[in-house]
Amino acid sequence: MKAGGALSSDELIRYVAERYSTDAEYPWNDDNFIFRHRENRKWFAVVLRVPARRLGLDRDGSVDIVDLKCSPLLMDAYRKLPGVLPGYHMNKDHWLTVLLDGTAEDAVLRELLELSYDLTYGGKRT
Repeated sequence: MKAGGALSSDELIRYVAERYSTDAEYPWNDDNFIFRHRENRKWFAVVLRVPARRLGLDRDGSVDIVDLKCSPLLMDAYRKLPGVLPGYHMNKDHWLTVLLDGTAEDAVLRELLELSYDLTYGGKRT
């Protein structure tokens, strides 16, 4: 893990497997992947590699991101944090994008991952 920065894609795969007992799924036969609940099959995270300019970033090349579900009430607060953007290719009222390039803080990514997991669970978690 990078000191202070968000998890990389590979670190995220290991973290989600350990924390949520969920493996990455590759539904598009490329490097992009999803995490979903075993019980209801709902996605709680989507990891994509996208051109940086599509996210409004002023740089060339691609960047790895993770889209996470978020409560609309918390959107504005999270979007003010470094490395957190409106949801890419998802409903921007309910999803956020987190850069996996070290810009976002690791603690913020883990917090948003937990929130997304809970929001998409659809029942009580033990």
